[in-house]
Amino acid sequence: MYNRILISLDNSPADDAILDHIRPLAKMMKSQLTLIHVADGFQARHQNQLGESEEMRQDREYLEKREKELRSEGFDASAILTWGDPSQRIVEAAETAKCDLIAMGTHGHRLIGDIIYGSVATYVRHRSKIPVLLVRA
Repeated sequence: MYNRILISLDNSPADDAILDHIRPLAKMMKSQLTLIHVADGFQARHQNQLGESEEMRQDREYLEKREKELRSEGFDASAILTWGDPSQRIVEAAETAKCDLIAMGTHGHRLIGDIIYGSVATYVRHRSKIPVLLVRA
């Protein structure tokens, strides 16, 4: 049913929540896991590239660490580090990789920020043609 699962990571406690939830499902379904982190700091947003800023180095190390962790547990895992608008990139990556499920941890509401800008989870939920699993951290 879920041959390939895209898991959005943002280097926060929400990552542990979604990974803890996905592991048993992925094991049972023998799913391939694709981790994605969308860099959205100053360099990524304004220079439209994955340069070697300190932020990018840390993002890459974190993503590689999580990928190795899952591989050591026997999962078929890969990782994507990209930049730009997180919600748009997540939807695009899931479609490109032909994923059957998008899994995301959520932080809950940020009040006025969510009203004005919306949230990544809300955008993904409304724009994706692929089922979305949201787990609150």
